[in-house]
Amino acid sequence: MFKRILIANRGEIACRIMRTCRRLGVETVAVYSEADVNSRHVAEADFAVLIGPASASESYLRADHILVAALSSGAEAIHPGYGFLSEKLELIDACAKYGIAFVGPNRRAIEVMGSKIESKRLARNTGVACVPGYDEDEQSPERLLAEAQRIGFPLLIKASAGGGGKGMRRVNASDDFLPMLALARKEALASFGDERVLLEKYIVNPRHIEVQIVGDRQGGLVHLFERECSIQRRFQKVIEEAPAHHLSADVASKLYESALRIGSAMAYDNAGTVEFVLDADDHDKPYFLEVNTRLQVEHPVTEMTTGIDLVEWQLRIASGEPLPLQQAQIGRSGWAIECRLNAEQPEHDFRASLGPLLAYLEPRQESGVRIDSGLHGKSEVSPYYDSMLAKVIGYGASRTQAIEKACQGIESLRIEGVCTNAAMLLQILRHEGFDAVLTTRFLEMHFPQGTQPEPDLHLLHTLAVAAAWAASQRVAPSAWGELRGFRVTARGGPLASVDLRLCDISAALGSETVRLTLSDGVYALAGRGGLSARVQMDGAAWVVQVTDQHGLDTAVHIKHTHGRRWFSWLQGRSVVWDAEHELEHSLHGSIQLSQERNLSATLPGRVSELLVREGEQIKAGAPLLIMEAMKLYHTLAAPVTGRVGRVHVKAGDIVAHGQLLVELEPQTEPQAVS
Repeated sequence: MFKRILIANRGEIACRIMRTCRRLGVETVAVYSEADVNSRHVAEADFAVLIGPASASESYLRADHILVAALSSGAEAIHPGYGFLSEKLELIDACAKYGIAFVGPNRRAIEVMGSKIESKRLARNTGVACVPGYDEDEQSPERLLAEAQRIGFPLLIKASAGGGGKGMRRVNASDDFLPMLALARKEALASFGDERVLLEKYIVNPRHIEVQIVGDRQGGLVHLFERECSIQRRFQKVIEEAPAHHLSADVASKLYESALRIGSAMAYDNAGTVEFVLDADDHDKPYFLEVNTRLQVEHPVTEMTTGIDLVEWQLRIASGEPLPLQQAQIGRSGWAIECRLNAEQPEHDFRASLGPLLAYLEPRQESGVRIDSGLHGKSEVSPYYDSMLAKVIGYGASRTQAIEKACQGIESLRIEGVCTNAAMLLQILRHEGFDAVLTTRFLEMHFPQGTQPEPDLHLLHTLAVAAAWAASQRVAPSAWGELRGFRVTARGGPLASVDLRLCDISAALGSETVRLTLSDGVYALAGRGGLSARVQMDGAAWVVQVTDQHGLDTAVHIKHTHGRRWFSWLQGRSVVWDAEHELEHSLHGSIQLSQERNLSATLPGRVSELLVREGEQIKAGAPLLIMEAMKLYHTLAAPVTGRVGRVHVKAGDIVAHGQLLVELEPQTEPQAVS
């Protein structure tokens, strides 16, 4: 076994690898960018090396920087994790040149299977069926368009070197193909440094099932059963589970056989995943999809059901040891479900949520709940990397128990300061459709308008943030001081009240005016009976105990970040607020109207491309610029018809949410637009 390894990754997966290394007595070396100087993986490593600026292309994607860090720190091996350089030949070649072990498969496997195009060719040669499509070398737009028309629509454009849904676009009609191709290539180049694509027929009701394989360097090869990954959004996995639900033994057996056949064809010698798409409309007929020559994000569900530490197996195999178990010795029991917790706002078209954490607290160790996270109290979510913050894994003897444990873990994991998709995950897990045959269209079918705020919980948040706002008014501003009949220290007498304007900016619900009342230290919302609240200070924060009509108490955690901005957390759900007195809000009315005529950043990120010039005439809805956030591209459109005034940003600028980007001069009378 190695004495010291370098982990060429960051965040959750780096911390996950370190956990196994500590148990095995292996020292770890972390690498980090300037943006990650205060990250958890840096704090938990035995040694840490700075490798470059915040941009991944100048740090985590620089194999030369990684090798310098490994050589200078005395690392005997490099574990690439997933993403970044995990499937890049330059890293494995550099390791071979300098005598450092690479914790991954052989070069040929990475070369062939790291390309979706080459992997499909190998699969066909082994007799495994592939989805009809185009995966040849000719990549001109004209040829790709012609092949798309041959395959028929709808179809998928997929980055050849891709993964995680990046560089992937569904195309429904021929006229949309070339614009979608350009976007897919741009994302593929930014994420993987390779703009090649392949085309696939779009299966209308697909299931996404994958098989975990592990091989050693003595010719041993086993499978560790299957995982279901059908719950997806924009081709990115959201929830995974093992075993797959409603999968026949016959189909499962065919998947295992196909996965081992492909693995044998490339003498696979580490952990990897063979992925399949099953046609739910055709008796789950399986087609080969791709091979990921690395550890997968969803590997914990396999670990929980088999009792095998896949990272330990990776390290032992890379150090030359044979497989610890043979196929007949490998079994599984129970059920495991993994949920990916992302920094995003599902009710706001999944806008990225960035910034420093205000608090982070994992649930106490409890049987059946596992948290894989790269966060701690000093973490900051930046626009430079993908949005996944942590994974919550629930395990139980049955699928029902696994769901309960996953929900419990999500509601107990306290992440304050950024919004997450926790509420969406809970809604999925508790939806009646989650017990049926799952397909990648699950969210489209069951949440066609997207996930929505839960009214009862939202009311708890509303009362809590209003009460905390009132309790914070120790020194009265001018508008507050002019009020009559309200004192935050009122102990009796007439009921005191104040009108507040609250805006849930994380869910794009707009603002509302609420009347907050106070009597004997108890807050309530007029006209919304049944709830009462008491406020307690907790350092620089507030804990609001909300009591319902049945006497049940719920603790809501509140923090004031700056100005009118507030943050509330309750049972995994996070809300970002703007809160102010109604009189103060009226003073901002003209400013808000002015802002609605201009283009401001609807998400934090990097300006990728400007599409207009100052003085140009535009129509409402016309694209003005393209923003890049967490490796995805978003087009921002004009809110009004008129003329472009001043442009405040240039390509490459990093902007904050709400920052003014482009001033517009609205057009009052219809006129020709060039």
